[in-house]
Amino acid sequence: MSDKLDAARTCLLLFDFLRGHVDREEEARKRFAPVIANAARLLDAARRTRSMVAFARADHRADRRTSAKTIRDTDNRLRPLKPDDVAGHMPIITGGTWEADIVPALAPLEDEFVVPKHRWSAFHGTYLDLALRTRSVNTIVLCGGSTDVGIASTAFAARDLDYNLVIVSDACTSPEADNHDQLIRRVFPRMSRVRTTEQVLSMWP
Repeated sequence: MSDKLDAARTCLLLFDFLRGHVDREEEARKRFAPVIANAARLLDAARRTRSMVAFARADHRADRRTSAKTIRDTDNRLRPLKPDDVAGHMPIITGGTWEADIVPALAPLEDEFVVPKHRWSAFHGTYLDLALRTRSVNTIVLCGGSTDVGIASTAFAARDLDYNLVIVSDACTSPEADNHDQLIRRVFPRMSRVRTTEQVLSMWP
């Protein structure tokens, strides 16, 4: 497999770079700062080479009528959940609010794709696959957060849909650093090329 990217057949997919995740607390702002800086460099490269750019964005209804209500043991931070803990099972981002806004440093251009999603994967129930195939895209450069939630779910879906993947290790993040590290080291190399921002920039023409 070539380590160069065909700009015409490559999409940079920026996942959930949303103010509700980034700006909800000082710890999150600090964690996201270098990741957003790297994503901005990738975004500049994609735009300069006229590669497709897409933003996956959580878009949950205020009444949560399209949100998953599956039973699980813990929340995403491994805090125990009881089946009747309704609030704990609900997503934190509501569409149409400031929380769902993409951070200004990565603001989409008018002709770029903003993909609303209601599940962890950027593919489930969205138009992303259709948009990619319409443009004959076969490679996705994936970055964003959280590594162990939306990035992982999207990566598995992309592999099952036969896309080539490049996962940008230092342009992804998770509140759980050990989860991020485990996926980057032990899981993602089996389904993708795992590269740093510098390496991916050298792959674009």
